[in-house]
Amino acid sequence: MDWIISDELGLTVGHLVGWGAAGAMIIGGVAPYIPQYRQIKRSQDADGFSLYVCLTLLIANTLRILFWFGKRYELPLLIQSIVMNITMFVMIHLCVNVRKKNQIVRARERIFTDMDRKYFWAWTDFQSYLDCMLVFSVLGAAITYLLIEVSPFVELIGFLAVFTEAMLGAPQIVKNCQNKSTEGMSICMVIMWTFGDMFKTAYFVIRDAPTQFWVCGSLQVSLDIIILFQVWLYRRNTAAARRLHRGD
Repeated sequence: MDWIISDELGLTVGHLVGWGAAGAMIIGGVAPYIPQYRQIKRSQDADGFSLYVCLTLLIANTLRILFWFGKRYELPLLIQSIVMNITMFVMIHLCVNVRKKNQIVRARERIFTDMDRKYFWAWTDFQSYLDCMLVFSVLGAAITYLLIEVSPFVELIGFLAVFTEAMLGAPQIVKNCQNKSTEGMSICMVIMWTFGDMFKTAYFVIRDAPTQFWVCGSLQVSLDIIILFQVWLYRRNTAAARRLHRGD
């Protein structure tokens, strides 16, 4: 009887741990953007945050959703992708509005239907970002539907999804290099990225997720560390930029 109770208790604890880990996967991916959102909202300055971070995650998570239809993986990872896409649109909406408010001289409107490559993902209205991702999603869904039975194609989608997400930090690294500063970027966001990506990679390994997931997760952690190194490297420039911004 004791063995049965112990076994049942172990099963219950195991379920709780599993549910907790799944919940952490869903919420943990979004959490790093809360301090960045609050910082942009408070300072009314979105220049330090690269919108290409949002593009990277939107593409990666849309591909991961398409991959689910070809090769079913754990449901929490699918939910995480949906929640992350919503979060990225919230971030884009904030950045577009802030940049509009900060315009001293009213610039010409740049929209998706202009089809101007020079201003790709630098549009001045939020609707253009929605339209772009809608076109990408519809085309991706149509191609996936036609080739869903082709195993190499499905595996390619999975690889592209996690590899694109693994390169998440790259736009921010480039932005920091261009500015020679990390002013406007939330350090808290990057720290949360790092710990979140470490947890996520460990989760992929433990839960026996497809190989693409944990390999690219390791690459993502490496890029996070590079950004943290930039925080140290550009610390003097960042401090000077903050003093200038405060008007000291």
